[in-house]
Amino acid sequence: MASKRISPGPGPAGPAPEEPPAIAGVRRSRVEARGVDFHVTEAGPADGIPVLALHGWPQHHYEFRDLLADPPEGMRIIAPDLPGYGWSGPPPHRWQKEQVTSDVLALLDQLGVQRAVLVGHDWGGWIGHLLALRAPERFSAFLALNIIHPWNRPAALRPHLWRFYYQPLIAFFGERLQRDTELAYRAFRGSLFDSSRVSREDARWFSERARDPVCARAGRDTYRTFLLHEIPASVRQGERRRSSVPTRVVFGAADVALHWSLASASTARADDYRLELIPDCGHFIVDELPEVVRERLIAVVREFPVG
Repeated sequence: MASKRISPGPGPAGPAPEEPPAIAGVRRSRVEARGVDFHVTEAGPADGIPVLALHGWPQHHYEFRDLLADPPEGMRIIAPDLPGYGWSGPPPHRWQKEQVTSDVLALLDQLGVQRAVLVGHDWGGWIGHLLALRAPERFSAFLALNIIHPWNRPAALRPHLWRFYYQPLIAFFGERLQRDTELAYRAFRGSLFDSSRVSREDARWFSERARDPVCARAGRDTYRTFLLHEIPASVRQGERRRSSVPTRVVFGAADVALHWSLASASTARADDYRLELIPDCGHFIVDELPEVVRERLIAVVREFPVG
């Protein structure tokens, strides 16, 4: 599909851009999987090592713009917009995380990818954990970026509940707040350790696309389903599955949205799990320090080649 640039610009809020931002050399496609019209952006050789890169809120594939513009040698970077986000169509569900996990596995099937390296940030990282638990044979390794793991008990979460103040706002008023206010822009910029590392124009590509009605509903449902259904279910019966996928967690230590202790290796039910803290970095590590993410991805692929 075309990638004509209609820039939201660095200034005041504007309408949701209809087309994605230009990234040199990428391939764009639309792929139907489980009723979702996925917008997929790829870079690197088509026969390269598949690397599935999943974004979080309020972002889309452009989070991985540096990897897409200059993919590591021999890697095929596959960066879909998750259902309802970016330029993907809405999901036929209310963003239940296990349903999104099924959507992503169906997308891999449609792309002909049997095994990949998995990269996930924020909600993309949460989906990454579920993918690793559901279909470990599909992933040689998982690079998780600023996301807590799913094995935390309520007692561990309790001291950090103040960090989640924004979640009820999005869950109950998120559709209007994303469409009519600067919530997404301020949440993104406010979660950077050093805002000079990310241009206002790049931040606007996320916040302005979140104004689209489909995207605004997806953002709302992501948190509404989590708060009303998935957290209560987790309190009743926590995650019991154990991950066999080698997992390397890279976490900006200055994250104000999520605390690194909730990604601790000591509480993870995983066979091979390591946490690395990156000083002077906030929640949006892919945007703030793309060179660190690139280096860790190359290291993961070397340590756990896709076979």
